[in-house]
Amino acid sequence: MKNSIGTSIILTVFGESHGKAVGVVIDGLTPGLEVSDELIKEALTKRRPLKNETQRKELDNYEILGGVYNGYTTGTPLCLIVYNENNKNSDYDEWRNLARPSQVDYSAYCKYHGYEDYHGSGHFSGRVTAGIVASAAILRQALEKKGIYIGSHILSFGKKQDHKFNGTLAELQSLKEKDIPFLQLSKEDFDEEIKKALLNNDSIGGQIETEIIGLPAGVGEPWFDSLESKISQALFGIGGIKGIDFGLGFEQTNQFGSRVNDEFYLEKGKIKTKTNNSGGLNGGITNGMPVVFKVAVKPTASISKKQKTVNFVELKEAELELIGRHDPAFVRRLCIVIDSLISFIIADMLVLRYGTDYLK
Repeated sequence: MKNSIGTSIILTVFGESHGKAVGVVIDGLTPGLEVSDELIKEALTKRRPLKNETQRKELDNYEILGGVYNGYTTGTPLCLIVYNENNKNSDYDEWRNLARPSQVDYSAYCKYHGYEDYHGSGHFSGRVTAGIVASAAILRQALEKKGIYIGSHILSFGKKQDHKFNGTLAELQSLKEKDIPFLQLSKEDFDEEIKKALLNNDSIGGQIETEIIGLPAGVGEPWFDSLESKISQALFGIGGIKGIDFGLGFEQTNQFGSRVNDEFYLEKGKIKTKTNNSGGLNGGITNGMPVVFKVAVKPTASISKKQKTVNFVELKEAELELIGRHDPAFVRRLCIVIDSLISFIIADMLVLRYGTDYLK
């Protein structure tokens, strides 16, 4: 099992949903980065679900076991854990050998031969992202000191559609003050779609749009280490993400080149493009415009409706009607996860380009 990503800054995740804790080890961090307890707690609070999203409530108490001294990174591996305190293993024992539709149960059994911790999807659970979110607060602060900002919002949710980013920092930063990361839609719009799903014992998905402002031109490599490649690899590590496109993405497929090409111009001595249909990337390398991409988030797989399945140990067909604490949607919680994981990718690409001390 490989659980690491990165070249210079290497992020490794560990832990299970219902184990004692989940966490991360980060190797290659620049020494001297400020570690703010306030920002880490704020990040963990933002990733906590709203009351109508899930019944599992966690305090998200964290502990840094090494790599920090007197409030700054030391440059040695940083280890951070987030404790699990609200586990209900009995919810999962009844269907231990039943493959929950669109869940990892059968695939994990085939790979780990029944030795895997299956409670709450174990190591495959979204709970493992808590360590990523907590530790990324350190890198996000360092990036923002360099004028680089990352933000995500729900672009579509059920039948609701938000408007797209317009490339301004003020709009990006406005998301920090919102419980639901919408640019235009409201909490009432969100609650309306959630209630529809709950009434039908069902779930819904959505799209998330992410914007990175302030990246200098020239970051990324051609071919397989392009910034698009690195971002895509990281995001497909998050459970529930099933698609990604950059800039106009698939919308370009039925357009003429003359309609989607980004023409260059000069503004006060700086090179910019009149449009940003390429999402701030040419040849996998940043061009100085905001990097913009969208991801598709599937509906939560665990639902209360009766579904057909198979007992993969006894090789018998069966029916499954799930009980327990299931989320009608997790698209909101993925926004901070995406921002956090992308912080690692951007930091890694920057130190590869400019040197280890670039972020200090």
